[in-house]
Amino acid sequence: MKFGPRRPADAIGGVTVHSLRQNGLLLKKGTAIGAAEVAALEKACVAEIVVVQLEPGDVSEDVAAADVAKAVAGDGVHVERAFTGRANLFAQRPGVLVVDRAAVDRVNAVDEAITFATLPAFKPVVEGEMIATVKLIPFGVEGELRDAAVAAAQGSALRVAPYVIKRVGIVSTQLPGLASKVIDKTLRVTAERLAPAGAEIIAERRIAHDETALTAALQELLGLGAELVIVFGASAIADRRDVIPAAIGAIGGKIEHFGMPVDPGNLLLIGSASGVPVLGAPGCARSPVENGFDWVLMRLLAGLKVTRADITGMGVGGLLMEIVTRPQPRLPVAEGGRNVAAIVLAAGRSTRMGGPNKLLAELGGVPLVRIVAERLQASKAARVIVVTGHQADKVEAALAGLDVAFVHNPAFAEGIASSVKAGIGAVPHDADGAAVCLGDMPLIDAELIDRLIDAFDPDRGALIAVPVADGRRGNPVLWSRRFFSELMTLDGDIGARHLIAKHGEAVAEVPVDGHAAFLDIDTPQALEDARRG
Repeated sequence: MKFGPRRPADAIGGVTVHSLRQNGLLLKKGTAIGAAEVAALEKACVAEIVVVQLEPGDVSEDVAAADVAKAVAGDGVHVERAFTGRANLFAQRPGVLVVDRAAVDRVNAVDEAITFATLPAFKPVVEGEMIATVKLIPFGVEGELRDAAVAAAQGSALRVAPYVIKRVGIVSTQLPGLASKVIDKTLRVTAERLAPAGAEIIAERRIAHDETALTAALQELLGLGAELVIVFGASAIADRRDVIPAAIGAIGGKIEHFGMPVDPGNLLLIGSASGVPVLGAPGCARSPVENGFDWVLMRLLAGLKVTRADITGMGVGGLLMEIVTRPQPRLPVAEGGRNVAAIVLAAGRSTRMGGPNKLLAELGGVPLVRIVAERLQASKAARVIVVTGHQADKVEAALAGLDVAFVHNPAFAEGIASSVKAGIGAVPHDADGAAVCLGDMPLIDAELIDRLIDAFDPDRGALIAVPVADGRRGNPVLWSRRFFSELMTLDGDIGARHLIAKHGEAVAEVPVDGHAAFLDIDTPQALEDARRG
């Protein structure tokens, strides 16, 4: 292939390397030069132009890209028409992408002019999803190089394995203390995982966490025609002799592998019985967040065997995410317990009150905001921080004499999120967490704050403490420092409820009686009712 500057008349048959704009002429990169282009160049007084010209035996970039793409495409893969030296490959059906890594490497090793990139091997894909691309770097390539790349693919380098398992049985073992709603949620999450594969739960059984009971349940589900059985244990599998592996062995099954170098997902067990795969699910499989369970489950649904070597080879890239419930290095716990700050949000404009600042309204002769601050001071909270904004001087005057720290929020008119961020930003660096309290909730008392602090236990994964009554979650909410960065991303007049839902596995619910965690004084009527009460 020839490359370099040419007089327009000598460039016929070549392709422009750069875009050119001169004397009203625009010639884009990649334009094939013919007689019309030569005339336009000469009219624009262009003396020379940089082009590439194919020589005998060369093939154009589009031809080469298309040929290589067709060679690497296997079953379930569609090749789009090549354009500008690129041929994209797409999944023709939902399934799991199977990649021959050695073939991909061979194609890429042929020459720097030819590149081939794919999605990660064993990624679940949907119909129409782009899964790979072949890109030619130059505008053309020697035919011998194209032929070598085609040969390197050896027929195909990637395919989409269709989902073949459709009937799934679920067993949930139970121990005292495991709420039925946890199992209900697990079933919903599992059904959502199975849906893209067109699989469904044909039966589910809830039994005691006992080898005999599990053995019977496994036999029953296999008898019902389950093509895959998943066991969610009430207790994590601790050993190959534990309940789940023992039950698989009791029905003549075998354990392929226990444990995996993927986090979350370490405690997965994969086995089989009567030719049907059986999965002992790790605890993280109850969460919809991607974990090692997904990696194995989707392969099995596509009928791909998962061997011990497959599992042990998942370590590179196996650290999928930080697990919020896992302890992190920190300062030793003080003798008095956790170091928790209390934040009072007292910056709002009280728009629903129709004028007066509700935080300054009195109950029994004491301003609402002072009632809240005094009760926080009487609790185990190590420090009380008050966020001011609207009528800051009056709020500070209402708290005169109390040992509280003030932080002003100049953006208070933007909504509650700005006050949360101001308060979190003022929490001392040695604090383990912070309880975010509303300044208009006068029924909150020191006992409730203390119960939240007692429930807050990062070492055991209790990183968010929330008061709950009759299934409703109220205020205040105690947040581990682990979530401060996320709290600092809040915006507008939206609180942090979505973060509680996002990190449900880290939530400790604290049962409460009455209305203390729910009553806030937002309206004149609410204030009048509180005074009468």
